[in-house]
Amino acid sequence: MVEPTFRPMTEADLEAVLKIEFSAFSHPWTRGIFLDCIKSGYECWLMFLGDQQVGHGVLSAAGDECHLLNLTVKPESQSNGLGGKLLDHLLLQGRGRGAETAFLEVRESNQPAIRLYERTGFNEIGRRRGYYPAVGGREDALVMAYTLLD
Repeated sequence: MVEPTFRPMTEADLEAVLKIEFSAFSHPWTRGIFLDCIKSGYECWLMFLGDQQVGHGVLSAAGDECHLLNLTVKPESQSNGLGGKLLDHLLLQGRGRGAETAFLEVRESNQPAIRLYERTGFNEIGRRRGYYPAVGGREDALVMAYTLLD
């Protein structure tokens, strides 16, 4: 497989980002959410295979913590290791900003993502009841953490 490349996300990228976001999730992020993240100086990245955008991610970092807010690989590119490469890239950005611990929330029904995070070294540390909107109601989030120190 060709190794993915990464570049920072800009406002001009948002139409392509939203196309992937809406194809991947039942409750996708909006343009406004992505724009707020870019304007706030979060780590907002695009992932490419060749010249094709295949994913994006957003990570906030403050003090000695970072928080993975969004990790998306377009559905037709999933299940071939790209999510792990995007995750590694985002965690590297967190380390570069001085983070020692990474946190995230994940839908409890999203078993492929949970397996990815566990393989990376994340551990479940809690649960947020009714955190995510879901068809017909709300869904719990698992809260996971990972120590970034080498």
